[in-house]
Amino acid sequence: MIIKRDIYVDVSEHVGKKEITLIIGPRQAGKTTLMKMLQQQLQKEGKKSIFMSLDFEKDAVHFVSQQALLKKLQLECGATGGYVFIDEIQRKENAGLFLKGLYDMELPYKFIVSGSGSLELKEKIHESLVGRKKIFELSTVSLHEFLQYKTRYRYADIKEFCITHSEEAQQLLMEYINFGGYPRVILEDALRNKMDVINDIYSSYIEKDISYLLRIEKTESFKNLIRILASQSGRLLSFSELSSTLGISIQTVKNYIMYAEKTFILTLIPPFFTNVRKEITKSPVVYFNDIGLLNFISGKFGEIDQVYENGFFFQNVIFLLLKNRYSEGNISIHYWRTKDKAEVDFIIRKGMEIVPVEVKCSQCADVAIGRSLRSFIERYNPPKALIVNLSTKAEKKINDTTVAWTPWYELLP
Repeated sequence: MIIKRDIYVDVSEHVGKKEITLIIGPRQAGKTTLMKMLQQQLQKEGKKSIFMSLDFEKDAVHFVSQQALLKKLQLECGATGGYVFIDEIQRKENAGLFLKGLYDMELPYKFIVSGSGSLELKEKIHESLVGRKKIFELSTVSLHEFLQYKTRYRYADIKEFCITHSEEAQQLLMEYINFGGYPRVILEDALRNKMDVINDIYSSYIEKDISYLLRIEKTESFKNLIRILASQSGRLLSFSELSSTLGISIQTVKNYIMYAEKTFILTLIPPFFTNVRKEITKSPVVYFNDIGLLNFISGKFGEIDQVYENGFFFQNVIFLLLKNRYSEGNISIHYWRTKDKAEVDFIIRKGMEIVPVEVKCSQCADVAIGRSLRSFIERYNPPKALIVNLSTKAEKKINDTTVAWTPWYELLP
């Protein structure tokens, strides 16, 4: 049974449009599988298509020039056109300009292109293809997709499953917290096999993406930095401390973290301030984009027995749920800290509207409101505040603010 991806419908609809369909995301997230599924659907409809990958030598020779590629396309699809799938486009130097030239020729071919995260994809391709492409970011398998797969797509609304089968849902949450969302990891049953796969994914990422970006073979400083960041997930970053610990410059630390962001390994969230200048200058908080990779780097892969004992892992999963839920529009995610050590895990900001989100890795049986959240509510008076927890659902009022205790599964799409 395949793992169905939520993004498939949106990408499928865009395949019928002239713009280049550009699918980006981390290595081994399932981009190639998604493209093969799209091609199979087109073939069922009797439409001509060709699948090429710059990872294959036999295909790479056709990307020496635009004319060389056109000869191949005419041979395979004919002059009347067809659908052209190009995988691992980041292997092509000046890929953005290459695709721009093809698009501007007004060819009878529709291009569906994918690539792992790199500076070439994130900046140069975006720059070159303004108005000529739509970007779809495919992350590793989300918690929603994981639950649907594990329950064999029996439930139209997976939230109802989580309510009705709370114990099983909790077990699946723990499995996701332990192993994360890389498709190959999910599809393996034995722990040893899962470990081998995640090790292969991480090694390949370091040896291919990072070595390519840094233009060096020795990547020890980068790997050491990632290990430290894994131990600080959900915590404030100090660039000066990282620089001192690693023995590299602050600028190098910042560059390495930028590379990790561009290759979809982690996300930095900024502080919440009403003063924008302060917001820009304060330290960020780091979260990993796949909880399984975070565990592997931390040495805890498959070893988390009780979710209660690992609050920061649960908090990282909640971040991923919020990130998926608020991925579009002018919505941003922040954290809040004060000098007197009051803190709120997440602040969802949409224009002038704000929603504080506190994460509690517990059942929250006593429905108590902590000092920090109460302090934020008194200072900013938001209409709503959330306390995301394992199972409790309740509401209380503080002045004009409705505080809602929300089980984790309520954040699912």
